[in-house]
Amino acid sequence: MIIQLDDLEVYKTAMELGEDTWQMVDGWSIFAKDTIGKQIVRSADSIALNIAEGCGRFHFKENKNFCYIARGSNMETKCAMQKAINRKLITEAAFSEFNVKQQRFHKLLNGYIKSIGVNKPSGQ
Repeated sequence: MIIQLDDLEVYKTAMELGEDTWQMVDGWSIFAKDTIGKQIVRSADSIALNIAEGCGRFHFKENKNFCYIARGSNMETKCAMQKAINRKLITEAAFSEFNVKQQRFHKLLNGYIKSIGVNKPSGQ
């Protein structure tokens, strides 16, 4: 069975994280964008990009490895968002909303990693 990337909830959520991050950073000052802003966008975009690359790999082990990289990028994004709130670049409300989505993604990703390579009985 070939997995379609757009059918994966974990991928869709990762894409949302990247777009949400872009929207937050887009309104920042040049200095903030050039320092922490670029890093946040790169790490948030890396989440979905690594899931996509892993999904395109032939072996399950490679797919899992790219998912582990995506998980690391998710944690990097979380740390960068904490820096953004500490520097008053985002509001508490924006941080909280993003954090909820990020935690949901983390659970989805862990479930996806566990499912990679597991054969399901026919009919399921």
